[in-house]
Amino acid sequence: MITKQDIVNLIFKNNKVYQELDKTKLKLNLLNKKSSAYAPSNIALCKYWGKRNIELNLPVTSSLSLSLGNKGATTSVGLYVGDNEQDKVILNNEEVNFNSVFYIRLKKFLDLFRLDNNFYFKIDTKLNIPYAAGLASSACGFAALVLALNKFFGWNLSLKDLSILARLGSGSAARSLQQGFIYWNKGENEDGSDSYAEKIDSDFTDVMFGLIILTDKQKSIGSTEAMNITKDTSVLYKSWPYQVKQDMELIRQAIQNKDFNLLGKSAENNALAMHATMQSSIPAIYYANADTVNLMHKVWKLRADGLDVYFTQDAGPNIKLLFHKKDKEIIQAEFNNVEIVNPYQ
Repeated sequence: MITKQDIVNLIFKNNKVYQELDKTKLKLNLLNKKSSAYAPSNIALCKYWGKRNIELNLPVTSSLSLSLGNKGATTSVGLYVGDNEQDKVILNNEEVNFNSVFYIRLKKFLDLFRLDNNFYFKIDTKLNIPYAAGLASSACGFAALVLALNKFFGWNLSLKDLSILARLGSGSAARSLQQGFIYWNKGENEDGSDSYAEKIDSDFTDVMFGLIILTDKQKSIGSTEAMNITKDTSVLYKSWPYQVKQDMELIRQAIQNKDFNLLGKSAENNALAMHATMQSSIPAIYYANADTVNLMHKVWKLRADGLDVYFTQDAGPNIKLLFHKKDKEIIQAEFNNVEIVNPYQ
């Protein structure tokens, strides 16, 4: 079985900068160095749900997202020298417990890049979105970490290789390295060498997001576990790849033709189809709460009354609205708790 370490080794085997590094000298040079990077969160318009390879985070289908501009993660990387022979991880100014699921997951990822067994990282991440609430916090977190590691070690990796590395941490992180519309190709290769994200060249900028945070509490079931349950038990999941193929064609057409309504309609339908596969799982997975459903009905009512507004929902109860720039004030008046985000800033 191909492992994450195999993928990392292959990337660095083909990287001349890495091969020419003096590892002993590099470690000395890193003692007082700190590198930081920012990565935007992203909202999938055509969703990623289900893995063909769990270890390598290889998706069953391709996906497409729009980045969240200035909403995301800023991560700094340095060496940790202290009494505890472990990495030190800080999230939103609070040290993460060594025994937490988040810490263990991050440590396993950092293990891929240690220069030796006595090499410990200090990771400091600040999110300006809720953590684990369906706003791609893991995606932007791992993307920012990979960008910071690239600076810290001086790897000078390509965006393709960085996308693959980010994917090893969190699938959707492959789409969080750049701003704008991002397409993540599912790939066909067993090693995932053709499964990475690329920016779509587009000047279509008449899409605004409205974030409606119904809860900032961590969701009861994580995305990876929910994906696996859905893929293994949902009778509707067999049709999911066909749904994605259809929606992807429409969304890419909408971006090319700058057709907002086709984009919004296709994104909303794709989200509803994804959640239908979850709800037909055993046990059923239901991320929405009563407020989520009420908001959906409100969007449908406003649209019936002539307002071009759509929604999408990820693995959490929170809703993201899509609307025209010109309708910003109307959206703010209709939704008191909405946070307007311009994806292009």
